[in-house]
Amino acid sequence: MNDARARLRYLDETIDLLFPGPGAPRPYTLLPHRLLPRRLVPRAWWHPGGRLIVPSGQDGIENHLSEVFDTPVRVTLRVRPALRANRKPILEARGPDGPIAFVKVGDTDLTRELVAHEARTLDLLAGVPLKTVVPPAVLHHGSWRGLSVLALTPLPVRRGRIPCGVLTDAIAEIARVPAEPVPDRAPSKDPGCPDPDPAGRALGDRARATGTEPRTGREFAWHGDLTPWNISRGPDGRLLVWDWERFGTGVPLGFDAVHHFFQRALRRDAPATAARACVARALRILAPFGLSAAESRLTAIRYLIALADRHAADGHAPLGPPELWLNPVVDSQEALL
Repeated sequence: MNDARARLRYLDETIDLLFPGPGAPRPYTLLPHRLLPRRLVPRAWWHPGGRLIVPSGQDGIENHLSEVFDTPVRVTLRVRPALRANRKPILEARGPDGPIAFVKVGDTDLTRELVAHEARTLDLLAGVPLKTVVPPAVLHHGSWRGLSVLALTPLPVRRGRIPCGVLTDAIAEIARVPAEPVPDRAPSKDPGCPDPDPAGRALGDRARATGTEPRTGREFAWHGDLTPWNISRGPDGRLLVWDWERFGTGVPLGFDAVHHFFQRALRRDAPATAARACVARALRILAPFGLSAAESRLTAIRYLIALADRHAADGHAPLGPPELWLNPVVDSQEALL
């Protein structure tokens, strides 16, 4: 089954789930076209191609979101790709004045847990003073027809190159996120005194502060899926970061940096080649965080093992059997383990 056919098949299932009917038919359009389906949007007179009819009954997701936000809502539905463990309906909710929310719908046991975990993570981040990273805020998290619905503030996505320093600062800031909410800090005796440990400290200070931590067993947090398509540079130069479903703590410093490199490498290389590149270039990837060559290689290997464990827990193998892409890399670095 080709990609377009697989997307359209899943789209039919999603429409049945979110627009159960009965109700008056509403015309929608597949954009950019049916052979390359990426978004299902409310029909406009200028849209090319044919229309796709969707029920608009009281039991549909648009009516539910209209009640949640107390305003009429129409949705744009992302047409998802072939089967992935975390695949779920993704919506953009729009009101009379423009975008209202980015909405995720958990429709399986795994995606319901991922949606709930992201809601908890964003609540945690809302209480953390962040200087470089800008996550979305939770507008609504609830249940509808047995599905989990998470509505987030829409971030103003801007395409373009992200400076290495901004990405490095963001990874370092996420690494210091605590596992539990932190109490409000007592006010400084001198309100004009700067924060003695700002998240955006100079690279040299960060390297000196963290250079020995991997050897002393310090554990850090990571976003869990810090890919180029989950981040964007904001208008003020900070880093907009979304999709916090895989956030976790208790990992070595630098997991996000290795993940970012690995996911980029997978777009041009086979999994085994990309995995070898992670280890071969580990020092270059992780030197900004003060890691030595040996620590960098060990961190890269641990990341690859953690990713394989995640796929195994999800019951999904998007990179193929680990013995083909992971084992050869781990075996070649056995002395480090």
